[in-house]
Amino acid sequence: MPSRKEPEHLPQPDPEGLAGPSVSKAVAIDPPPLPGLLTALPLALRWLILLVLSLSVSCVLFFAHIPGALLLGPMVAAILVATNGARLSVHRTPYIFAHSLIGCIIARSIDLGTLTTVADDWPVFLSIVLAIIAASSLLGFLMAKARILPGTTAIWGTSAGAASAMVLMAEAHGGDPRLVAFMQYLRVAFVATGASLMAAFVFNIEGGAAHPVVWFPQTDWLDLGLTLAAAIAAALVGARLKLPAGTMLLPLVATTILHVTGFITLQLPEWLLALAYCVIGWRIGLSFTRRILRHAAGALPQIVGSILVLMAFSGGLAFLLWSLHGIDPLTAYLATSPGGLDSIAIIAATTPVDMSFIMALQTMRLILIILIGPPISDFVARHVTKG
Repeated sequence: MPSRKEPEHLPQPDPEGLAGPSVSKAVAIDPPPLPGLLTALPLALRWLILLVLSLSVSCVLFFAHIPGALLLGPMVAAILVATNGARLSVHRTPYIFAHSLIGCIIARSIDLGTLTTVADDWPVFLSIVLAIIAASSLLGFLMAKARILPGTTAIWGTSAGAASAMVLMAEAHGGDPRLVAFMQYLRVAFVATGASLMAAFVFNIEGGAAHPVVWFPQTDWLDLGLTLAAAIAAALVGARLKLPAGTMLLPLVATTILHVTGFITLQLPEWLLALAYCVIGWRIGLSFTRRILRHAAGALPQIVGSILVLMAFSGGLAFLLWSLHGIDPLTAYLATSPGGLDSIAIIAATTPVDMSFIMALQTMRLILIILIGPPISDFVARHVTKG
């Protein structure tokens, strides 16, 4: 059983259930100087470096027509600065706001006809989700059985659920949240990058050029205000209730109902979405500190191997969806990808796919893993200990 004493300055579980490493207060992560090129620089200069690097990488990816470029650019930049001693963190307030907007993006793609189709196909959804959960649990069990990682840590680290929820539940069930955080966010990075590359180079989808981007379109400010009011109010309720991923799921539900029933027209200008993508990318990337990387270095080959195996298995499920049910290949691939709900939503929003199908399957997986994850973790921990 791993020690429950947490070294300070490592990511802690997220009490709000957000999909990112937790920072319950703005000053919660403020480690002593770490060796790195950026450690001694003024705080404002470190943020400026991150901003400039994010813009540069995003532009390169965008003009290369990589789907999800506005997420991947900030994420790559944040990983680079974080592992060079930048010591930066994203406050939970803009992160909640960003998550609420991702919920709105999903809601914008849902209508009554799609909801009916999803209800009709629930056996397919359930089968796919249970298969992904079974595969991730088996990988965790094998890693625990081989003594690569402790039992509960291996299970929660390989679980294909919301990253922060997995970190929180790992600590509650005796796992090491440091390793779980590393495994979860490394998988998010792998899946987000892999999904973008698959869309661009396998399915020949040009994400940056799929639709002409109007950064500052004509905006109905009343509808925008109503959209933001509904999304933010729902996100605050999700944070208050401490629901896993509630800051995205509740805005999704609230704005879907208002949108489908005709009470509001969702207004989501591109400049606002770009800011949300940037915040999420930074939150993911800044979790990759040198301390976490050193802590996990010994098990890195096995962790990367488990991620690749799970991605390959999910790709096989996508093939079955395409061949047996006629789902277009990219929709099937994104729907079964074991990545973060928000990062998959961003990539799906920039590609010509059935987004409601993708997010329905992703959301069902998140809910089920939260419900059945604890008994799986406890069972594996007992079995490995007895073995």
